[in-house]
Amino acid sequence: MNAAVGPAPWSAEILRGEDPAHAARIAQLTADPAIEVLDSLDGQWGELRKILPAAEPDLYDEAARWAYYPWRRTLVRILGPRGFRLVRLDRNRNKITREEQDAFAGKVLGVVGLSVGHAIAHTMALQGLCGEIRLADFDTIELSNLNRIPASILDLDVNKAVVVGRRIAELDPYLRVVVFDEGLTDDSMADFVDGLDILIEECDSLDMKLLVREAARKQRIPLIMETSDRGLLDVERYDLEPDRPLFHGLLGDTTASDLRGLSTHDKVPHVLRILEPAELSARMAASMTEVDQTLKTWPQLGGDVTLGAASVAAAVTRINRGAPLASGRTRIDMDAVLDALVQPPLPTGTYDDLDVDDTWLKAPDDARAAVAHAAGLAPSGGNTQPWTMDWDDDDLVIGVQTSRTSKMDVHYRGSLVGIGAALYNAQAAASAHGILGAAQVAEGDLAGAASRPVVRLSLGAGADPDLAARYPAVLTRSSNRQFGTGGTIDADLAARLTAAAASRGATLHLVLDRAVIEAAGELIAESDRMRYLDEILHRQMMSELSWPGLDNLDVGLDVRTLELDESDLAKLGVAKRRDVMAYLDEWGVGRALGDVARERIATAAGLAILTVTGNQIADYVRGGQALQELWITAQAAGLGVHPTSPVFLYAEDPEDFASLSEKYAGALRDLSGAFRELCGIGNETFILILRLSWAPAASIRSRRLPIDALAAGNPEGT
Repeated sequence: MNAAVGPAPWSAEILRGEDPAHAARIAQLTADPAIEVLDSLDGQWGELRKILPAAEPDLYDEAARWAYYPWRRTLVRILGPRGFRLVRLDRNRNKITREEQDAFAGKVLGVVGLSVGHAIAHTMALQGLCGEIRLADFDTIELSNLNRIPASILDLDVNKAVVVGRRIAELDPYLRVVVFDEGLTDDSMADFVDGLDILIEECDSLDMKLLVREAARKQRIPLIMETSDRGLLDVERYDLEPDRPLFHGLLGDTTASDLRGLSTHDKVPHVLRILEPAELSARMAASMTEVDQTLKTWPQLGGDVTLGAASVAAAVTRINRGAPLASGRTRIDMDAVLDALVQPPLPTGTYDDLDVDDTWLKAPDDARAAVAHAAGLAPSGGNTQPWTMDWDDDDLVIGVQTSRTSKMDVHYRGSLVGIGAALYNAQAAASAHGILGAAQVAEGDLAGAASRPVVRLSLGAGADPDLAARYPAVLTRSSNRQFGTGGTIDADLAARLTAAAASRGATLHLVLDRAVIEAAGELIAESDRMRYLDEILHRQMMSELSWPGLDNLDVGLDVRTLELDESDLAKLGVAKRRDVMAYLDEWGVGRALGDVARERIATAAGLAILTVTGNQIADYVRGGQALQELWITAQAAGLGVHPTSPVFLYAEDPEDFASLSEKYAGALRDLSGAFRELCGIGNETFILILRLSWAPAASIRSRRLPIDALAAGNPEGT
């Protein structure tokens, strides 16, 4: 029997109940008391229904099948082929994506030599790396094979290729298996390699090794060989290098006819040329001297063979994907790996164990220094503090520090809002100390915002009693990212918040409807997802996080202020990795990346959306002043205030969105439009979006750079 296709001694008989002939066969089999009938279809259907995302609707209409295994005298009920494959391979995702699995189903693999090749062939099937697998071996299972072939004593004297075929059929009866149980000959070689995508060579015969390579090179088929000692893996990319020497040139001009008929002893020199004597394990090298003396042949271990199957599977997966994989060889030496065991670094304790330094919050006794100190306490996106602060005689001059901005700060709009908040703080401190003077705000559009001072506050002898009363609150204002504990905002408080924004020339859109809050949370969460997935936005976001014990905490968000539990903090450690985000981006997934925003907004008592009219420098500065007035009013009422920063916040036209992210520009524009429509914003200019919650006090505040680090001549804040 050669090159036969099932139903055969290694294939299950697939039966469809809707076919009359098949129905009769099923009835015959189920009526036979000598045949075991297994029906776990309900459980399989249950698994299919749990697939995420849900399977295509027509899969639920796919008819089930029966698979009969004559060598086991067992009839098994199973899902139809599409549903079966979907469920069986679902746990591959996303190490192998569903799209890749579909592509792999069109691949044809060939394995020559089913001793070492048994584990390899089964692993290929196990991982769903092909839709057809061809197996070639003339030999039968012997007792001495069972140290490395995962067969059983029930398989003794059965052809090795047939044993593998049966094992694969019991794993996946729909996978096409072709068996060459007479091995390969000059006559059958062409049929075996025809249409192969990858050839895996694991035969013992040296002359056959060369013949297989000649056939692979002629048909431009990549070839892989795993030699168990020290995990030696060879890759010969004849598909990319059709003139590549066989065996990497290690056998020189030796031909298959030169090797045919050699004794095991006479094969040793050739084997050593392939294996490289200096690279053999000491035990293998010593054993080679004992072949035909105290050993029948060279030793192989089951664990080494299993490891080899894993390395071949990795190489096959790469080739299937079209990922880079060069010709050559490598060794996956487990003894060397175990020799290199190291003690992992022990946890250094939780962040709760760290002391909190609040000395930076203390206002200086000197009035002039207190004004600058208060200005430096202003909020900014990611606490990047994107401003310069310099004294020009008795004038505090504040401008944009472009080295501490990000792509989200479109046309420095966010920086200007922060500078407006800094001006408010400085005026409050100056009023409290009786040294308030006139303030000048740059005029004009945003084009010149970064090239000249934005705000100039002169010290004088005046005071604003209302601002002076706000000064203590300026020193204690903070972001609160704690989960809300429930509750609503009543009409009186809503009116006070609205009036606070209006007193500084801004408009407050206060969203209190629970359904709208949650819908807005979904839009902001989706924006966060894109921020993680976009390479530059992700890098800038991660650069804004400061980790105690690792980073300078004077700038950026101390991760403790994020109010994450240990689980979410650990997830953030993974989310920092660009390679992880790149895969999520490639796969078009990552909804969980928005969970922090989604879950916290869901606990809000309300969303405060602050807007102004106009798009000039002074409009954003005015908005920043209104932001502080609103924030302090809300905090004084006991509300926790948490600024949310959707990526689209400061983008207004197509060019703005394109500047944020080339890939996600359109999606961000759509999110912005949907958010405006949902919350009734119209064409007003965004200043900031705040989550207002009844929540426990913030556990810690992010620190600030010392004032002397904010000088215009010190762009890095050192």
